[in-house]
Amino acid sequence: MNLAIENLRWGQYLAWMADMKAAYIKAPGPATEILYGDLEVPVPQKSEVLIRVGAVSVNPIDTYLRSGNVPMELPMPYIIGCDVAGTVEAVGPEVARFRSGDRVWGSNQGLLGRQGTTAEFVCVDETWLYPTPSNVTDASAAAMSLVGITAHLGLVHRGQLQAGETVFVNGGSGGVGSAVVQMAKCLGAAKVITTAGSEEKAETCRLLGADHVILYRQENVLLEIQSQAPDGVDFWWETVREPQLDRAVTALARNGRIIVMAGRDARSEVPIGPFYAKGCSLLGFVMFMTPAEVQRRAAEEIYRWLAEGRLVPRIDRELSFSAAAQAHSIQEGSTVGCDGSLQGKIVLVP
Repeated sequence: MNLAIENLRWGQYLAWMADMKAAYIKAPGPATEILYGDLEVPVPQKSEVLIRVGAVSVNPIDTYLRSGNVPMELPMPYIIGCDVAGTVEAVGPEVARFRSGDRVWGSNQGLLGRQGTTAEFVCVDETWLYPTPSNVTDASAAAMSLVGITAHLGLVHRGQLQAGETVFVNGGSGGVGSAVVQMAKCLGAAKVITTAGSEEKAETCRLLGADHVILYRQENVLLEIQSQAPDGVDFWWETVREPQLDRAVTALARNGRIIVMAGRDARSEVPIGPFYAKGCSLLGFVMFMTPAEVQRRAAEEIYRWLAEGRLVPRIDRELSFSAAAQAHSIQEGSTVGCDGSLQGKIVLVP
């Protein structure tokens, strides 16, 4: 036990000596291998912050890591989860940005050898943490973590969206898609067009700020886009694993950009002729490989938009940590099985 921890109180010391509840695995495998039980409470070292977790959210990458489909160094037992929101319980001796009692949110955990977040307490380096607005719940902050940073990185850092441009989002009611729709409007997009699988989901997209929603099961998506943007769309955000790039390039304006966020094993044909003739760009990125300072700049704008109520995460359902296996199964059905079962994020709470 490091007794030099700032703000260490005897009561906290006793709490740390006890176990905590966590959702974890002992080896990669199916969702049924997720265990829920007691693990030792971690102690913050150096620039780490000990967080009493209020909520975490489930992401596709969580299921890929848990299953072993994305091989990565994992500490064992491995606590699942990348996102977190909660309250600072104590800080390590080198922490400069936070103190006990602060509310924080963050992502990028459970990756690259770091421990995950679906536990009553987690230790996170302050590099990957950001303040939570006072009017935002832990559930909302957790739900916006990975998807919000992803949306901002794609729109701003990679895609360089400009005010006045037209944006198309393929799937505007999902976790990332709903963040992109809202964020594009925050950044000054002149028109945001998106797709939805039902009138219920279409209404959700409209409430998020979409100017036009295409019911892709009933309408011709390309014809609808062209009717709404005769000169083409400037920015195409693709959310599906194997996109129809021929359709995307056909719909793009000159110098249009496409953002892709597909799985690593995804393959799609690129229509080279019209692609280069229009001067298009096809852009991909991996959120957790983006430098911390770039992600922090994204988090600063996300903080402002959350505080102003201009950015509201889509939460499909809230479950307990003990239902983590169920949550992973639902997420896989939506992401890999494309069953359309989710309208936003699954949030887990202690």
